[in-house]
Amino acid sequence: MIETVVVETDKIKKLNNPVLIVGLPGIGLIGQVVGRYLVKELKAAKIASLYSHHFPHQVFMTKKGGMRLIKNSFYLHRARKRDLVIVVGDVQALSSVGQYEVAGKILEFCKKHKVRQLVTVGGYSTGKISEQRKIFAVATEDKLKDKFKKYGVVFGEAKGSIVGAAGLIPTLGKIEGMEGICLMGETHGGYVDTIAAREIVKLLAVYLGISVNLKRIDERAKKSEKIMKKIEDEIKKSMETEYGSSRTVSYIR
Repeated sequence: MIETVVVETDKIKKLNNPVLIVGLPGIGLIGQVVGRYLVKELKAAKIASLYSHHFPHQVFMTKKGGMRLIKNSFYLHRARKRDLVIVVGDVQALSSVGQYEVAGKILEFCKKHKVRQLVTVGGYSTGKISEQRKIFAVATEDKLKDKFKKYGVVFGEAKGSIVGAAGLIPTLGKIEGMEGICLMGETHGGYVDTIAAREIVKLLAVYLGISVNLKRIDERAKKSEKIMKKIEDEIKKSMETEYGSSRTVSYIR
């Protein structure tokens, strides 16, 4: 295989006002955590797989002694108000050419199934640990910004560039007549941030009008908080030992 292909598991029946949610690996693995959590909690059904020669040249060994190619997977949840197509994956493409090609194939799938709204999830690295995680966002349409502002999502504060699928899919989607938004959880950036992921899961549940059990992600977030508190305390002790108790360590907050 020397191309990027989307293989549908079975014939997909007409979707009801579908929205695409993309949760691929990135900063703080926030997108990946959100995507996989929604798939599991909503018991979403797998409908397609995307394979690409732009993914790393390796395969995964399975628990039963088999092997499989690296892939991105499409899942479908038929909600009461609208259908959700959730894309999760092992990796993102390794090159710029690959990123554009994979994003293009995902958008081809969206056009085929009349997906009009694109929501990608990623992280926004601040290099510090914040007690209250903001959700930053950028969108292709003002009306989409207005909808998410009602839920406390912050527009205009995030600076710089968005690398990978989280930025390419909404932006390229606009060319195809779709509206898109990239939600970015505020994160340190140096570890898997379940706390930031939880905030985005909660936001999406409200925005999409779906019921999502938050128990598992709440438990994981509490464990993360304990670990980060321990790390923070150890850094403070180390700084106080080296520089004295008057030394401030605000840079880790």
